[in-house]
Amino acid sequence: MGAARVSVIASPRRVSVRQPSARAQRRHSAFVRIVLVAGGIVVLWMWWAGIPSTAAATPSVLITSFGELVGMVAAYLVCAQVLLIARIPWFERAVGLDKLVLWHRTLGTTVVLLVVTHIGLMLLGSEVVDRSMPWSELISFLQNYPDMLAAIVGAAAFIAVGLSSARLLRARLSYEVWYWLHLTTYVAIFLTFLHQLSAGSHFIASPANRAVWLLLYLGTASAVLTWRFILPTLDAWRHRMRVESIVRENAGTTSVWFRGPHLDELGVRAGNFLLFRFLSWGHLLTAHPYSVSRVPSEGRLRITVGALGNHSALLRELAPGTLVFVEGPFGHFTADRASRDRILLVAGGAGIGPIRALAEELTARGMMPVLIYRAHSAADLALLGELQSMPGLTVLPVVGRRSELGWDPLSPEGLASMIRDLHNWEAFLCGPEGMMLTVEASLRALQVPKRFIHREELSMS
Repeated sequence: MGAARVSVIASPRRVSVRQPSARAQRRHSAFVRIVLVAGGIVVLWMWWAGIPSTAAATPSVLITSFGELVGMVAAYLVCAQVLLIARIPWFERAVGLDKLVLWHRTLGTTVVLLVVTHIGLMLLGSEVVDRSMPWSELISFLQNYPDMLAAIVGAAAFIAVGLSSARLLRARLSYEVWYWLHLTTYVAIFLTFLHQLSAGSHFIASPANRAVWLLLYLGTASAVLTWRFILPTLDAWRHRMRVESIVRENAGTTSVWFRGPHLDELGVRAGNFLLFRFLSWGHLLTAHPYSVSRVPSEGRLRITVGALGNHSALLRELAPGTLVFVEGPFGHFTADRASRDRILLVAGGAGIGPIRALAEELTARGMMPVLIYRAHSAADLALLGELQSMPGLTVLPVVGRRSELGWDPLSPEGLASMIRDLHNWEAFLCGPEGMMLTVEASLRALQVPKRFIHREELSMS
């Protein structure tokens, strides 16, 4: 079935915005950046105040001093990186989890490069003096500096975690392998921290620097323990759920219904996602993010998931009554982001889950969104009946592969043929990454400002 042309929908009521304005969010985001930069300046001052007056006297001392600076900056950024995804409520409200995760990834690359540079500069500075080979200096470091073996193991762990997040390697790793590999980051932080205090000249010679560094790491550890472990565990037990039923929507899509106490108090909004940990074989050791397709109501909640990996494929094998712990909600892919009257929803694959929930909330607010539902075949249109029966929602199924259709219905020409005056619309996109990139590029080509294009981001990696 090809795409059809539709006229512009009559303007519905404007959404009332309850979350901070875009300007307020930019202000909060800038404040977080300022705090991070200010911390970096403090680290630079600690290094500058602690370098010897003869630092530039010889190349070896100069290289070693810069190596120590690089190491201190790397150690500081590790704490910043961990704090960004420590689920601290103020950070998430001020910046948004999607942006925090992006910053976390960027800092991760920076940290790996700094760790490698630190090791290289320290070896080079020592080689200039001893005129020996790198492996000889490495053995000398192990013999003469305390906690050096622990530091090397920690540095190797940082590098391994960094490599696992590289796009090429990440695509080949299962979520479970990536998840457990990233947990070694906490071990790496502990191992390298011991080395910093026992072998770092700026901490051995300065009790004040040592105290500041201890407070930095203790504060980071306390934040992680509080907001990533203690409070989520207590909250998960309060809102513990059980699988009520499994519904196979089509060959590749499954809906899971849950029932549990106090679900209405979770604060889940349409477009949010939760981290689910199922107490069942094959699921217990990892928590996976899934968006809700029906928000909590009368003690029930639903997710609709595509079989995109081992974990999601195994959801069909869950037994009713399986205990489930959830953490969240997360994400800013909500109706509160809408600031225009005309709303376009675009969904594909498993992206129909959050889009379905979002459509329900928008129509409940009196709006009349249009949904473009992209699928390879009619059998892939999960939840189509629910969507078509939703008052106020116009559903445009676009079925068929591009090779079969002879054109791309998500190209600028394709979208313009379905909806006129798209530059006056606001769009919410959810589906495969390639599809979202295509739609976003098409909308930009049709003069839709970027601030009016919203994409679902539920990746924690």
